[in-house]
Amino acid sequence: MTERHRLALIGGRGYTGMSFLPLVRAHPFIDLALASSSSQAGMPLSEIDSGWVNPNDVLVSLTPEQVDSVEADIWVLALPNEQSKPWVAAIEAAHPEAVVIDFSADHRFDQDWVYGLTELNRPALAGARRIANPGCYATAAGLALAPWADWLATPPVIFGVSGHSGAGKTPSARNDPEKLANNLIPYQLTGHVHEQEISAHLGRDVAFHPHVASFFRGLSVTIRAGFESRVDEAMLATRWREAYADSSFVEVVSDIPEIRQVAGSARAMLGGISVDPRHPTYATCVVVLDNLLKGAASQAMQNINVGLGLQEQLGLEGLS
Repeated sequence: MTERHRLALIGGRGYTGMSFLPLVRAHPFIDLALASSSSQAGMPLSEIDSGWVNPNDVLVSLTPEQVDSVEADIWVLALPNEQSKPWVAAIEAAHPEAVVIDFSADHRFDQDWVYGLTELNRPALAGARRIANPGCYATAAGLALAPWADWLATPPVIFGVSGHSGAGKTPSARNDPEKLANNLIPYQLTGHVHEQEISAHLGRDVAFHPHVASFFRGLSVTIRAGFESRVDEAMLATRWREAYADSSFVEVVSDIPEIRQVAGSARAMLGGISVDPRHPTYATCVVVLDNLLKGAASQAMQNINVGLGLQEQLGLEGLS
């Protein structure tokens, strides 16, 4: 008989936390211990997830000092960058055997944590108790480039465009409707944390140029890569298909994929490979995914399932 688990969600009112809650509801072996919010305690969970059944379940106020009062063996930290470490310290003291998964960038460079790009790191994720969920752009670029990494000769150039949910809820120019209207906003064109993250886990430098647009969810990255010798579309696509042959949530297509094909989905779609006939050591490709799901919440559920030895698709069956 499969063991049941209790999960605590810290940061249940942010976009990624809100996207994670329905996945907990849909999971046959995970029960919600609590969902917390520092600013919206008392809000019914049914206002966040319309499918939530119990109208009496609400967001609660919780501090790291209160962690020892919560019975949970899975802790999901859906918090902004630089806010997770007090929670991790408290959880480790009170529940040292618990699974902790961090949505922020705080542990993505920590050798004591497993980097949770599921399709590329399943062996290390099995049995893992500390999982650093990747960034959304890093997931897209990592999926595209990892199968080609040993052929690369020059730093890939990554042009990314995300919906404004990627900027979070804290008001800024990158989620201001007036500034975004009929507009595309470039930002942090060097040294972005995702540029560092992609480079570190790919083992090769990359250049990353992020932009935010007026749509809400999803992202698209266009990548130009230079190779040590001539390549063609078929050989590059074959590498992708071999790498993801057993992956339910990565789809390889011939055409250029579009965000609308994956919005609301747990899938990443890789396609549009084009080799420059003038310079056949260079190729361009496109990856799209939902930044709140495959770029955050649904990938976290994949990682939890793999970590606990459960079927990877559990909790995600309703996502096309």
